[in-house]
Amino acid sequence: MAEPEGAKVIPIRAVDDATAGGSAEQAPAEPAATPSTDGDTWDSRVANALAFLRRRVTGDYEVDEFGYDPELSDAVLLASVRPLYRRWFRVETRGMWNVPDSGGVLVVANHSGTIALDSVMTQLALLDEHPARRPLRALGANLVFSTPLLGEVARKSGATLACNADAERLLRAGEVVGVWPEGFKGVGKPYTERYKLQRFGRGGFVSAALRTGVPIVPVSIVGAEEIYPIIGNVPLLARLLGLPYFPLTPTFPWLGPLGAIPLPSKWIIEFGEPIRTDDYPAGAADDPMLVFNLTDQVRETIQHTLYQLLMQRRSVFF
Repeated sequence: MAEPEGAKVIPIRAVDDATAGGSAEQAPAEPAATPSTDGDTWDSRVANALAFLRRRVTGDYEVDEFGYDPELSDAVLLASVRPLYRRWFRVETRGMWNVPDSGGVLVVANHSGTIALDSVMTQLALLDEHPARRPLRALGANLVFSTPLLGEVARKSGATLACNADAERLLRAGEVVGVWPEGFKGVGKPYTERYKLQRFGRGGFVSAALRTGVPIVPVSIVGAEEIYPIIGNVPLLARLLGLPYFPLTPTFPWLGPLGAIPLPSKWIIEFGEPIRTDDYPAGAADDPMLVFNLTDQVRETIQHTLYQLLMQRRSVFF
């Protein structure tokens, strides 16, 4: 992709095999300096904001070859949705210790919610709640990157196309890579099928983990299903607009722009025990039966945890 004018482009470099698997100690990358909003005086906030703007104007910031801009992502893109994370959805994270402090990790989660806010909330969870403040490099569908503006925003926030080549490069470089194997089948399913996992595809994410020897961390997300409950779909309108579905919810399109406000459900994001892949023999990624079994193991782990979390929660909104 084209390099942003003036910005320093930092190439992705693979780390050694031990570090890529998450078993060796590696100092986590320092997060980019961002304008602070906690406990600072107004003078310091204004100074930080002006310094941020000066760096943007002069090109004194860094992006990697995928287009990821850590400073812009943390200070602007993710900052704009942090109030949703903290005050609207009141996200509770569990099992964060299951994500290593360094090295490549593949995070695999269920997908739902009509609009894929679950991927953004997971990204915030890892950046804000993990001790090492680990950025999540999400793998997105073609539609995301072919949509004007949305594709550029996704790139800036660290996302890239969901293909094995990009996933493996990021994992070998010691990144946390996120994948939602249900895709649009999960995001666009009706409310009557809530928390029932859809098919996980051909298991490409398992092949990427096997080839790079990184752990797979199953993630179960409760709360996203209720933000825009789908009670109907208009396939004809979806085809005309080039969308995978056109949802009808209790508030959309009946309330117009107000229908875009998500319901304030209570979220829980649980990071499960890692599934190791570094003890499999070379060439394991080419064994279709092994890939299928591991894919099924990840799916069943997430589904079982979802059922447990649903039994534990008091209500949808509290």
